[in-house]
Amino acid sequence: MNPLFAGLMDKAAHLTRHGRLAEATQAIQRALRSGVGPQPQPATPDGSHLSKADSDVIEVEARVIDVERPTQSPRATEGTEQWVKGTFAHQGRTIDYMLFVPVPAAEQRESPQPLIVMLHGCTQNAADFAAGTRMNEHARACGAMVLYPEQAQRANGQKCWNWFKSQHQQRDRGEPALLTALTQHIAQQQHADRHRVYVAGLSAGGAMADVLGHCYPDVYAAVGVHSGLPHGAAHDVASALSAMRTGAARGSSGATAKRPPTIVFHGDADTTVHANNGLAILAGAIPGEVKDGQSPSGRRFTRTLYPASQACGDSEHWRLHGMGHAWSGGSAHGSYTQPEGVDASREMLRFFLAHRLGDNRHGGQPV
Repeated sequence: MNPLFAGLMDKAAHLTRHGRLAEATQAIQRALRSGVGPQPQPATPDGSHLSKADSDVIEVEARVIDVERPTQSPRATEGTEQWVKGTFAHQGRTIDYMLFVPVPAAEQRESPQPLIVMLHGCTQNAADFAAGTRMNEHARACGAMVLYPEQAQRANGQKCWNWFKSQHQQRDRGEPALLTALTQHIAQQQHADRHRVYVAGLSAGGAMADVLGHCYPDVYAAVGVHSGLPHGAAHDVASALSAMRTGAARGSSGATAKRPPTIVFHGDADTTVHANNGLAILAGAIPGEVKDGQSPSGRRFTRTLYPASQACGDSEHWRLHGMGHAWSGGSAHGSYTQPEGVDASREMLRFFLAHRLGDNRHGGQPV
């Protein structure tokens, strides 16, 4: 990392710890203007011009993998597996996406297919995230569709979701409204099972997935967060930096009374988003059974189960020992992956498909 950038960010962290947020924000802005800093975290795909303050971003340097993208119509052809791209407009905003629609097995054809929404991290795109997580491969086996919204660079210079801004943490506003409108559009277009719609993400995408779960528990039956932060962890760049470095001061800002079932993965050696954030996502839940294990490659993990309560759907926390800021069990063909780790995509899919809107383990009710 460039010494100038590192020095400015250390200064910002010091100022934040001492409550001097205005000076900390100025230090962050100077670091970002140096042009050598880390890759960021969130944004708004509305096509509007952003102010200088809105363009400030946070994250780490990342390797971006360019994957050739198909050009078919976003409408799937019956009997043919589809990997298509499209554009969606909602209330003056537009967002690109990619959609995977498998051919369901014979025994699955009588029922609507589940839909999984996958939110990429900073500097990534939909094709890169699909390649790195291998979610299409896993979804194919169970007949689930996978939707990959793609953040626009015009909305955020580093293609991050704006999880840390208050206008993007509320129902019917900002990115949560746009992403959920896209989700519902695809669900209707592809005749998906409305009781089996799920959302997951990595880093900034994981933080936004938790926002969607809190703001729309009547849409998403379960949530997956990998290396992310809890809803309400920050309200601006300075508080986001503080939460990323040391963990969120508090969990949800309380947009909803209940939280959907949630599965969390976080490396305890993550120097980009502190592992305390993974625990903060499940704040208020009572831990139950704890199991230690390891992946086939020998990467250790601790899995904690959280039974459902009146406030929270049943949840899981996976502490990935010795692992950094990367998708566990992912493919080296994508960025931000740790192939030797436990397969997070497989475990998320297993967790998701065990939940439906309205079951007695769920925090929300169907619309």
